[in-house]
Order: sequence, then structure tokens, then C-alpha cells
Amino acid sequence: MSDNKRKPTLPPSGNNPKLPPGMGSKMPPGMGSKLPPGMMPAGGDGDGGLTRKDFESDQDIRWCPGCGDYAILATVQRLMPSLGVERENVVFISGIGCSSRFPYYMKTYGMHSIHGRAPSIATGLKASRPDLDIWVITGDGDSLSIGGNHLIHLLRRNVNLQLLLFNNQIYGLTKGQYSPTSEEGKVTKSTPYGSIDHPFNPVALALGADGTFVARTMDRDPKHMTEMLKRGHGHAGTSMIEIYQNCNIFNDGAFFKYTEKDSKPENALFFEHKKPLVYNNGKNGLRLEGGHLLNVDLESGSAGIDDCLVYDETSRDLANILSRIFFKPGFPQPFGVFYREDRPNYDEQLRVQIEGVTAKKGKGSLEALLETGETWVIS
Repeated sequence: MSDNKRKPTLPPSGNNPKLPPGMGSKMPPGMGSKLPPGMMPAGGDGDGGLTRKDFESDQDIRWCPGCGDYAILATVQRLMPSLGVERENVVFISGIGCSSRFPYYMKTYGMHSIHGRAPSIATGLKASRPDLDIWVITGDGDSLSIGGNHLIHLLRRNVNLQLLLFNNQIYGLTKGQYSPTSEEGKVTKSTPYGSIDHPFNPVALALGADGTFVARTMDRDPKHMTEMLKRGHGHAGTSMIEIYQNCNIFNDGAFFKYTEKDSKPENALFFEHKKPLVYNNGKNGLRLEGGHLLNVDLESGSAGIDDCLVYDETSRDLANILSRIFFKPGFPQPFGVFYREDRPNYDEQLRVQIEGVTAKKGKGSLEALLETGETWVIS
């Protein structure tokens, strides 16, 4: 990795073209020929010669059949060629959990690291190799329990990378214990009488850590996911994108209210910059009154679209208000870019600082550093 000009030979994908897109070289047992409804990815290949297949590794994909991770993987693989980044300059770093197997399935550089520490490892790599395009893959258990401290420092430092937080509100890899995002009262193997923990709100947490790009999307809307990933990749700083991901084994249907065709319009709000907060096919909207959002019926005639709040994704105040619509009864769950801010990123500031000190004091040497000041001889 030290020679930026070196272009290593990455292994061939070995994919079977008869398998569904993104499924690697071997169909998982019991998967059949179809993915669950809504799981096929959107997007396309790039114009620079690379295609989706160039980013598919030859590793057998070892997620449970029907897992939402398949849709996320396929969407990322389809997106990569369009970003214009050479594969040898792309790195995926993960922690521990189902989502953290992601680097195995991308034909790029990658590292399956230790529990909760992916943000720290990624920070070190970006500081030493700012030319690399780094993606951190993590889950709600990995990033918000043991990794919570590492996550907030990544966000406040604003390291120039992308962090994808797969949120399925459960510990899947360890077989179904409640996680930091599980709802109160959740009955699991570790909470047989119901969880009494108050759950984390990942978006609000990221905003509280002064994150500069905070967004939310879902596994079963690959078009929206692609848009969020593109926007996050284009942001100069830490992009934190929460992805609602269905765990069909231990928490099946946790987000179906927001992801399925019949219930999605009434329960999911897809907001955009400089557009009014309207949902349910234009039948409902959100109005700001006295610092609080109110749900209004646009069909009754008592309020119109002009009464709805026009969202501004550069407003931290509005982002904080919208982030607090968190499984709130009578309100839709918001999806989109909650907040973005242009702020100097960590790796660029570090480079400038090092260049400034070097220009002032010279390059120096490790030997001189070790022999400077008081020294001791142990005999």
C-alpha cells in the first residue's frame, strides 16, 4: 500500500453469470432463484471501463438467505464504477458483525478489523494515505456499543471517508440478542422479559457529535440508497449514512412499515433540500409551529402545501428537529440527508500542519528523535 503507483493484480471475480446480480460465485443454501421483493439494486456501471463485476469478489457470500445485506452489497457494487475511483485506491474497513463481512465480497482492498474499532483504523489509514477512498462498514451493535466512543470521535474530527451503518435493531451474528437500537420492551434471548434500555437514535447521535453529513436510507429502496451513497461519497468529510436493514432471521419485518409498497407512502417521508415536507402521495405534510413539527392533512383544505415546512439540509436546527421524529406515533419516519456542512476535514488539516512544521524545522529523522534530550544506557 505504500507505493501509490503500484497497481497490484486483484483476483478474478469468478462469478457465475446465471446467479442473481451481487450474489458472488455461489448461491447461498436455500436461496433459490429469487431475492425478497424490493431487494434488487438500482444504478448502473460507470463510463471509465469498470463494471459492477469488477467489484465482485470470488468469495462465497455467507449471509442468511433473504438478508437485507445482499441488497446493500449489490447497490454498492453497482455504484462503484460510476464514482471514477480505481479499485486499487478503494478500501473497505469493517468491525465485527454480519455487516462486517462486507470487505470479503468487494474486489478491492479491505480489512475485517476488531469489534467497534473500524473508525479508528480507518482514521489512521486516511491520515497516512489521504489519496485512498475509504469506506467503513459497521452495524448498530458494532458501532453503537463497544464502538460508540470511536464513532463519535470520527464524526467530530470529520475524517474524509464514508461510514455505512447497517441498522437492523438486533445482534444477528451472535444469534438474536437486543442491540443499542432495539426498541424498549424488545423480547430477545438476552431480554426475555423485555428490554428496559432506551434505544439510541443514530441520526441524533451523529448530529450531537457534530457530524458534517448525516443521512438515512433503507435496504429495500435501492434507488434512494444509491442517491444517498453518491451524495455521501461526494462530501468532503465524514459521511454517516444509516441504512435500515432487515434481519429476516432474528428481527424480520422491523422496518416493513416503512419499506413495503402498501404501507410505505403513509409511514415514510422522503425529504429533499429546498422542498416542502410532504408525504403520503401529497395527502399529508409537516408544518413547523413554535419550534415543533405538526402533522397536517392536506386533503381537508385546512392547510395547503404552502403551509408545510420547506426543508433546509444546511440548517442544524432543522436537522435536530427532524431527527427527533424517531418512531414517533402519528408521524412518518424521515429518510434523506438530514444535515450537511462544509468544514475542513481532519486529513487535509493534518497534511497542512505536517507540511508547515516540516518547512520550518526540516524533515528530521527517527534516529535523531530517539537520541535527542536525556538518554539512558542500560548495562
